[in-house]
This record gives sequence, C-alpha cells and structure tokens, in this order.
Amino acid sequence: MEAVTKEKTWRTVRIFFFLFLMGATAVGILLLSFFLWIKVLGPPPLSIPQSTLYYAADGAVIGESNSGQKRYWVSLEDVSPDAIDSIIAIEDRTFYEHKGFDVKRIGGAMLANIKSMGKVQGASTITQQYARNLFLTLEKTWTRKLLEAFYTIRLEFNYSKDDILEGYLNTISYGHGAYGIEAASQFYFGKSANELSLAESAMLAGIPKGPGIYSPLVSPKKAKERQHLILTAMEKTGKISAAEKETAKREKLHFIGKHPHHKTDFAPYFYDVVKKELSSKAGLDNRIVELGGLKVFTTLDVHYQKIAEEIVQKTISDQSEIQVGFAAMEPDTGYVKALVGGRDYNESPFNRAVQAVRQPGSTIKPILYYAALERGFTPSTMLRSEPTTFRLDGMHQEYTPHNFNNQYANEEVTMAQALAVSDNVYAVKTHLFLGQEALIETAKKMGIQSELKKVPSLALGASGVKVIELLNAYSMIANGGTQVEPVFITRVEDYRGKVIYEAPAFKEKVLKPELTFVLSHMMTGMFDPKLSGYASVTGASVVNQMSREYAGKSGSTNADSWMAGFTPKLASVVWTGYDQGKEMTSTADKLYAKNIWIRFMEEALEGQDEKDHAFLPPANTVAVPIDPTSGKIATTSCPVFRNTYFVKGTEPAEHCIIHLEDEPLETSPRKKEAKKRWWEKIFE
Repeated sequence: MEAVTKEKTWRTVRIFFFLFLMGATAVGILLLSFFLWIKVLGPPPLSIPQSTLYYAADGAVIGESNSGQKRYWVSLEDVSPDAIDSIIAIEDRTFYEHKGFDVKRIGGAMLANIKSMGKVQGASTITQQYARNLFLTLEKTWTRKLLEAFYTIRLEFNYSKDDILEGYLNTISYGHGAYGIEAASQFYFGKSANELSLAESAMLAGIPKGPGIYSPLVSPKKAKERQHLILTAMEKTGKISAAEKETAKREKLHFIGKHPHHKTDFAPYFYDVVKKELSSKAGLDNRIVELGGLKVFTTLDVHYQKIAEEIVQKTISDQSEIQVGFAAMEPDTGYVKALVGGRDYNESPFNRAVQAVRQPGSTIKPILYYAALERGFTPSTMLRSEPTTFRLDGMHQEYTPHNFNNQYANEEVTMAQALAVSDNVYAVKTHLFLGQEALIETAKKMGIQSELKKVPSLALGASGVKVIELLNAYSMIANGGTQVEPVFITRVEDYRGKVIYEAPAFKEKVLKPELTFVLSHMMTGMFDPKLSGYASVTGASVVNQMSREYAGKSGSTNADSWMAGFTPKLASVVWTGYDQGKEMTSTADKLYAKNIWIRFMEEALEGQDEKDHAFLPPANTVAVPIDPTSGKIATTSCPVFRNTYFVKGTEPAEHCIIHLEDEPLETSPRKKEAKKRWWEKIFE
C-alpha cells in the first residue's frame, strides 16, 4: 500500500514538474518571441516637435518657428554636469544600473501607497518618463501603463543610456512653454544649459515634478525648498560635498522669465525668402521647417541689415508713398548680406527686392556694354550722339530714343563717356549693331531670369527685371566673371547637428576677367567729372558723399528710379517707385535711390581698409591716359585726361590732336623730365 502511495506521489510530482517545465518553456518562448518582435520593430522614433532657429552670418539668432512650445535640442555634452547629476539624483539614482525598471523602487512605492491608502510615491524611472513624454498621454489607465512599459523596453533595448538621458533632458516640461533643459535654461536664467551653476541646476531639476507648483516664478518658497532637497540628494550620492551644498544654497539666483527667440521683426523680408528657399532649394516640407528642430544658417549680415533699414527709414519722407526694394550681396560668393523688400512689412509683406519686376532703365547698359566689349568694342569706341530715328523691320517701324533733357553731343563720343553720362542714342546704336540677341544672351549669362523682350528699347531697360537679378549681374562684373547666384542659406542642420543642406560653391568663369575689369573701370566714370561734357556724369549729385572709389550705374523711367553699384567686395542695388507704377514727378522722389545707395555703401564700408575694396587690374590689361573727347592718347595740350583701362593690344595707338595749336606733340600728359647726365644716372 505504501509503495502504491509513493508511486502516486512521484507521478504527481513528475506531472507538476512536467507542467512547470512546459509552462516555463512557454513563458521562455513568449519572452523570446517578444524580444524578437521588439528587435524586428527596431528603435522607436525619437523625433518630437522642436523649435527651428534661424542664424545670421555671425551666429546671432534672428528668428524662430515653433508650435507655441519652446524646444531646443542639445547634446549631452552641451549640458552642465551639475544639471545632469541633479536630475539623476532626484529622479532616478540607479538609472545607469537598471534595465528600464527599478524593481526595488517599485516595491517601496507600492508599500508606501498601500500604507497611506493613496498614491504618495512614484517609481517611474527616467526611461519610463521619457517613454511617456514621447509616445503617450498623461491619462491614468492600465492601458497607458502597459504601453508605457512596452515603450520603455523598446527604448532600453535599442538605445544607449546616454541617448535616453539626452532625450529625456530635451523633452521634459519646465513650465511656461519651455520644454527641455536648453529652453528652460534660456527662459529662467538667460544662458545656455552648459553654463548652469550647481545652484541653478538644482533649481531647474526640481521643476518637472510640478511646473505649476515648483517654478520659482510661481512659488519661490516651494522652489527653494525643493532645490535644497535636491542638493541634499546630490550630497548623499557623492556628487557634491557638504561645503558645495551649503554654498549653492546661499547663492542668490536671478531669474529672467523671458524666452530668447521669436519670429523677429528684424529683417522680415529676408526671413520670408529664407523660409521659401528651405522648400525650393533645400527640399524640406513645411512641417519639418516649422517643428523639426532645424538650425538654419543664413548669409544675413546684421550690421549691414541695420544700416539698410535705418537709411531707408531716414531717407524717404514719411509723407511719401514711394516704395523701395534693396539688396546687398558679397560678389565672390553670392551671399545676400542685407535685404529690404518694402518700407513696412506689417502694411505690405510683398517683397519688392525679389518679387517685383520693374523696368531697370539705364542700369541695363553695363550688361549691354559687356556684350560690346566681348565683340570688339573698347572704352574708346566712337559713335555719334545726335537725335536719331531708327527704321526697323523693313522700314515699316520707327523708333526715336531721346537723351535726358534732349542733350546730345552732335558729334562722336566714346563708349566710356556715353556710359558715364548715360547717352541713350549710343546705347541703342550699340544694341542694334551687335544684334538684339546679344544683350538678351549676356543678361541670361549674368543671372537675369526675367523674360527680356527683343526690342530696340531693351538697351534702355524697357523690359522688367527684379532687384535681386540685377544685383546678381553686377556681382558677376565685380567678381571678375565667376558665375554666382543669390545665396540666402549657407547650410541647414537637423536637431542632431547633421548637415542636411549646404549651399553650392561657385567656381565657373562665365565672363572674361579682363573685360569685367575694363567695364568696372568704365563704371567708375559716372562719378568722375572729367567725363562730363555735353552732359554731366550721372553720379555728380552724390560725389561729395563718396570717400572711396565705386563702380556704378543709375537708371530711371517715368515710374522707376534705380541705383546699382559695387566695390569688389560689396555690391548693392536700390529701386524706388510707386507700387502701381504711378509716374514720379518730384525731384525728391527721383533722388531717393541714389541717396539710399551711397549712404548704405559709405556706412557699411566705414572703417574697412580701402585696399580690401580696391579695383585691381588683371595682368593682361593696361592703363592709358585718354582724352575724354577724342578717345585717343592724351597729350600735354589736352585740358584733361583720364587713365582708362584696355585689354592689352586694344588700346589706342594714336595721340589726340584736336587740342593742338603750335605746341609739339607729347606722348604723355606729364611734362618731360630733364635729361640726366651720366654721373646722375650712376648715383640714381
């Protein structure tokens, strides 16, 4: 009987052992399947809405886009060690030891809650809190708890502890719309997270438990008590000494209570162009731009922009309805350094610098004359300036251009003088002589994309262009012929610092350097009274405001006034006029463009070395003293002469004789030096 009983007992034991083994195997298979599933799912995405910041060329923040929550992602290396230690000390002391859950802490919290018959203690780890911030709502349900555990396991399984801690520090709420340690540091203390002191770090670490309770701006007393609690916890964990704790307790903190960044009123037209180019050139969709935590590095020069905005405001009368479009560019790179699209962005966000298409008037002529230089013209090429009617299309059409105030030389003039006084007859003759396609092709080569009409009046700017296009063309003349295009964004980084867009570098030469220099020097003539004759040079009204050499060209129509010009390091273009194309009749309205341009250039370049902005001739050019009237080599009989640059081999060979009376011919406007004796030559 006893043997039978033992047999039954062993049979029962074997059955239970088998069932236990089967159950354990099933649990093991389930766990293995679960972890395999976790592995197949891969790492959960850590992207959350982040504020996108816009930077000027000097690194200053000029704008921000967000969803109303301030979020600026920073790496763990860019957070003060005290801030990290204080968070770990109060939130999760065993963070680097556990695998997502602190079992001992969970047990202690359960006992405490049972004893008090309520929830008095929490046990969520940093990983659990991060999972909640990323993927879940704050509702207190079993479903949410299970999902929180699921995401916690996924985070621990796929990311390092440092990755999790970095993500947590960048997502927790510090109240007042500040999310993450960097936004909180900026809001409360006006500094970056890597600059936080021990006392400041402990103060911030206490806020996430209840921003509405422990914010120092809400309850200074409770915030201070929690700061002391955290400092004590840091002492217990060995992160600080007792002396450091007491020093931090006594430190007086100064709170700012202001977010540092917003969509700025500064350079709003520039800001709009940047946002558009993030889509058109960088290929980013609007949500990524607004909430992707991007760092957008722009070309804006804050100093130049302030000068431009102030000069526009001061120069144009408050009583005038005249509008303005202005842009400045670095010729070598195409970087747009300043931009004004109108007098008041709030009244009209229409950007007249990049959107408006207006007739450029005579500012188109340098492009025409570059085409002429390429086809054999020189600064001394002579054409007759007189009232002229051109018969076109087999004599069926006529076109009669007029010079300003109907002033004509009624004789031949040089291209250099024609450009300086803006002779329209000379320009139209050149345009028709070259063939009307020449100007159109050259303009396209220089970056003008607006459609240009194939008409004789194109030589006088009768076909509309944009301010930014004309600036691009003038920049290529200034830089020696290298192809550029307007650049507003140098690079874009994602919230991790990875470069996702970078502006291209320009190296291709599309114009001839020697010809662009010859043209540039001709364009300095608009400010040189030596080239005045039958008409005054067009820059005469601003010469007294100049402190250095500039190349430029003005232009006007009945409804438009332009001024464009450059040094080799800075180019700018101004347009003024009425939005609806109303005719400008007052003298003041017609002078705004020139005055804005010269005042900007002078203030922008003030204090900069003139050598850095000097026009340096290429090796294959030569300067020759030229009589402005004849276009030939000047002699001592010539009343004035102007050193003029030519491509070597194209300079005039003949001397001017129109001023000779009984004087012998001189080969230079300078007096001949006395012949030196042989001993003077030895000791010279």
